[in-house]
Amino acid sequence: MPYLLDGDNIVGAALGRRGAAGDREALAREISDRLRRTRAKVILFFDGAGAPLSLGHLVVRFSGAISADDAIVRETSRAAQPAETTVVTADRALARRARDAGAAVMSPENFWSRFGSGAPAAPKRDETRVDVEEWLRWFSDESNRAR
Repeated sequence: MPYLLDGDNIVGAALGRRGAAGDREALAREISDRLRRTRAKVILFFDGAGAPLSLGHLVVRFSGAISADDAIVRETSRAAQPAETTVVTADRALARRARDAGAAVMSPENFWSRFGSGAPAAPKRDETRVDVEEWLRWFSDESNRAR
């Protein structure tokens, strides 16, 4: 059963603010770390441009010209069995659209409970670990730059 995560919404629910690049990276790292102990498949959606990234059981996608909400609903609609898809969001409008498309809906709090204890803490600047080589490869790719 794949989980489709509303990334910016989860950052907002956990940290109380709109996701910046550092917040998005911290969220992806946190989820990837938690999934290492499972076989769960997770697709993390963010608004805007960016290249898809695969981190084990986690795939990070950017919605491009449409909203992440629309990308999540589109992914749900394309599923062979939408009822086996779970959308993770605190956004009531997206939750309704996901249910209308046949998916189950889970709150971010329940997702964190299922895959470890509690919501992730806000990253501290001095504690944030970054794979510098991966980021250099990503940012050196012209297709990942804002236009």
